[in-house]
Amino acid sequence: MAMSSGGGASLSNDINVTPMIDVLLVLLIIFMAVLPSMRKAIDIQLPDPNPTVAPANATSNQIVLEVKPGGQFSINTEAQTRDHLGARLKEIYQDRPEKIIFVKGSPGVPYGDVIFAMDVARGAGVKILGIPPKDVPAK
Repeated sequence: MAMSSGGGASLSNDINVTPMIDVLLVLLIIFMAVLPSMRKAIDIQLPDPNPTVAPANATSNQIVLEVKPGGQFSINTEAQTRDHLGARLKEIYQDRPEKIIFVKGSPGVPYGDVIFAMDVARGAGVKILGIPPKDVPAK
């Protein structure tokens, strides 16, 4: 009992790539449709690229809390001690509708002093904005 496989051709091991290409195209279309909905938007406010220059005699109502070396603090160049800093900030911001302060740390000031100043300001009910230090050349 012998069997013949009809025409003498042997089995072929070629991969049929058509279904694989179909699957890849379907996945490509799905990812192209889903990608725009996955993007997250972040609302930011960028500074004006062409700021107007304020006149020299214009007064500013911004408050800057500067942390100086040696545990010294100043509010708009008015020297403050560590003990009276919170009371002075509460006094300044008591009648202000906009409670924003800029905290500026001098280069070389310990990080803990800046955090202390920010904690005291936050305790006085003030919203804090930081001022990045200027690059100081290495000595």
